[in-house]
Amino acid sequence: MTAKPSFLKNYAFSLLLLFSIFVGAILGLIFKEKAVIFKPFGDIFLNLLFTIVVPLVFFSISSAVAAMADLKRLGRILGSMLLVFVATGIIASALMVVGVKLYPPAEGISITLPQTVSAEKYEVSQQIVKALTVSDFVDIFSKKNILALIIFALLLGLATSATGEKGRPFAHFLLSGSEVMLKCISYVMLYAPIGLVAYFAYLVGVFGPQLLGSYWRAMLLYYPLALLYFFIGFSFYAYLAGRWKAVKIFWTNIIPASLTALATGSSMATIPVNLEAAEKNGVPKDISEVVIPIGATIHMDGSCLSAVLKIALLFGLFQMDFSGAGTILTAIGVALLSGIVMSGIPGGGFLGELMIVTLYGFPIEALPIISMIGTLVDPPATMVNSIGDNVASMMVARMLGGKNWMAGK
Repeated sequence: MTAKPSFLKNYAFSLLLLFSIFVGAILGLIFKEKAVIFKPFGDIFLNLLFTIVVPLVFFSISSAVAAMADLKRLGRILGSMLLVFVATGIIASALMVVGVKLYPPAEGISITLPQTVSAEKYEVSQQIVKALTVSDFVDIFSKKNILALIIFALLLGLATSATGEKGRPFAHFLLSGSEVMLKCISYVMLYAPIGLVAYFAYLVGVFGPQLLGSYWRAMLLYYPLALLYFFIGFSFYAYLAGRWKAVKIFWTNIIPASLTALATGSSMATIPVNLEAAEKNGVPKDISEVVIPIGATIHMDGSCLSAVLKIALLFGLFQMDFSGAGTILTAIGVALLSGIVMSGIPGGGFLGELMIVTLYGFPIEALPIISMIGTLVDPPATMVNSIGDNVASMMVARMLGGKNWMAGK
């Protein structure tokens, strides 16, 4: 039994990022308008992230799909899993939509950035085509076409898996590429403290300390809603899986996994404890061993909550109207998609934030603004993300095994 790492050790980097942002804010207050001299150092960090996000998303998704075995039951498990993931993600996103409508996170805050947000509008059909496809292969590898890239990566992974033995060398290449890109982004993140110091010094110095005020409202909104979703939402999902018997068993076995997720800040680190809890809950192993590991990468209810919060915050800061069915449905869709590209590691929310900024056409100055939100909500978001995988495995077991799937418990 290995010793569990301390809370301080696991959150050392997050605390360093928080400290960096604090130092940047202080420098901004001291230098005021002259803080623009720090901006180039922040731009370096942002450009590195924008450069690496495309190959990282491509390799991680295509390699995961290529590694899947072509079994009929696996197909049923995956289909049920995706249905549950999407349904719970929509519920989580809708909950935060209600929250930001009742308690706008950027109310009273107004800033003007050098670049303006694109207000270009398209017909619905044009929006779908533009978001999901590109007209030339070279365009697929652009951060402006991240959704089309995801679809292409899925298709490539499926083709690699279907090719069988002949496609195995290519599958190894995709897996190797994924590992290399994850290592690469870990190197880029070493520069994050410097980049965030520079960018927050620039933002606070040029646009004023009123920017920081919105974070208090955001936190006062996120934490209660995340806990509400964790206790009430997951109890409801467990009830759907097996009525009150499942609710009792779920909460009896899930506490160790919950505390592990909260302490480590990593969905991946929680997988072993989560699998153990799923076994105690009576979930068949072939279901839990598919749903929980994949869910650690693509099932992010906590991140869906924070994604809607980030979108609403930026809409408020940029004086955009966050209302109307089209805007709300788009925000929920973007929240689901931003969760898909997040990895189960501390700080992985940067990828989802990149997607939000890219899809909405916000200037790059918007990325550090919402990155602070990602850092502040990381502990409860990771707990919701991880435990959501566990209760999702129970729901998949109910869908495939019928109402008596818990008969042995």
